[in-house]
Amino acid sequence: MNGKSITIIIGGGIAAYKSLELIRLFRKAGASVRAVLTRAGAEFVTPLSVSALTGEPVYQDLFDLDDESNMGHIQLSRAADLIVVAPATADLMAKMAHGLANDLATTLLLATNAPVLIAPAMNVRMWDHAATRRNLATLKADGIMMVGPDEGDMACGEFGYGRLAEPEAIFAAAKAALGAPGPLNGKHVLITSGPTHEPIDPVRYIANRSSGRQGAAIAAALAKRGAKVSYITGPVSIPAPQGVNVIAVETARQMFEAVKSTLPADIAIFCRRRC
Repeated sequence: MNGKSITIIIGGGIAAYKSLELIRLFRKAGASVRAVLTRAGAEFVTPLSVSALTGEPVYQDLFDLDDESNMGHIQLSRAADLIVVAPATADLMAKMAHGLANDLATTLLLATNAPVLIAPAMNVRMWDHAATRRNLATLKADGIMMVGPDEGDMACGEFGYGRLAEPEAIFAAAKAALGAPGPLNGKHVLITSGPTHEPIDPVRYIANRSSGRQGAAIAAALAKRGAKVSYITGPVSIPAPQGVNVIAVETARQMFEAVKSTLPADIAIFCRRRC
């Protein structure tokens, strides 16, 4: 990552504080970092703290006279080797999916020709909502890469998928997106893992005792060797492997549809027990 230029877009959400650690990891690896702080993001982290870590001015306003006199948003979109959106809120994802550009962050994303990596973070109900699922499918079809979200306790008191991936996982995914050297560099690997839950009624379901550990270990090992990994997992309690595109599902039908949506793949590995 040494010598690479990263633009990080910080969306609004309690998880925005993790973006500060992510910036530190990028800088430690030798990358230069420019930060775009959304209006909502500035409610959770300050421009001063972001600027102190990037060593650069923080960009916030689309209509900043000094920046835009030099077509600032165009330069920002062109100068980056990779754009990372962390946290990527439901609102930001919706705007990206529909091509909206009403602030600096979304205008930059619409104007860029650089690869884009998003790290979603939102309430579990928002993550599961049909609108978010449609937007996610559109973004994937557009070539947007994704890391996370993770499963766990949320600031709102609920539990489920929607937690921002840890900074180390986002860093690993960014490194893979930049084409970190490895014997599997440029290869797309599809992995299914974990159990599925097949509902009998609103309360009961049929499942198995698959832990998902084998699939997670294989996914992590392949990612470290440079592969782009699509990791489709049923409900598990183990942490998601770092540096992979995690697609969480519950039923066998959902897993089947997720597999179809991620094709084509150079390698497919199916690590799961059937119900």
